Amino acid sequence: MTVQALYNELSYVDHSREKRVFYAKKVLANPELVGNLLQIMFMVNDKVSCRAAWVLEFVCREKLEIIIPHLNHFTKNIHHVHLDPAVRPVAKICECLAEAYYKNNKNPIKQNLKSAHIDHIIEFCLDCLINDEKVAPKAHSMTVLFLFGRDYNWIHPELILILERDFYRQSAAFKARARRILKKLKKNQ
Repeated sequence: MTVQALYNELSYVDHSREKRVFYAKKVLANPELVGNLLQIMFMVNDKVSCRAAWVLEFVCREKLEIIIPHLNHFTKNIHHVHLDPAVRPVAKICECLAEAYYKNNKNPIKQNLKSAHIDHIIEFCLDCLINDEKVAPKAHSMTVLFLFGRDYNWIHPELILILERDFYRQSAAFKARARRILKKLKKNQ
């Protein structure tokens, strides 16, 4: 399927879980479509890019390893994503990558996620926390930064600073996640 054909198909994707799962299954059955899906997702000023991000999130939640051949492209371009409906799924994919990276067992993500990829993910997540994003990407970003802070010792102090500074200005959902992360951070000090 060409990029244009996939683009046309994605115009049928909506907020329903049913549609997202349907198209995610198409991509899972044809992994060669991941590159095309990313190409559409990085058309960052086009609303269809959000739909590509929704589908990619479902694909990655089902089979995260599918993104491994595309890690360079994904991580180098995530900072361009700016439309609210696309930022959340990208942050969720970053969270999935970080969680897989820190699983105790040897896994393909741990073997293929390089420091350059991690640097791009950290930058994206810091931007999500600092910028005026919605709660979900901020929550996913907190988790990512907490996890990568295990190996990057400068992250935890910065994360504490950001969370404490923004705590009283944010929503209840932000506060709940921030409280949990801050508790873990202070326990580890």
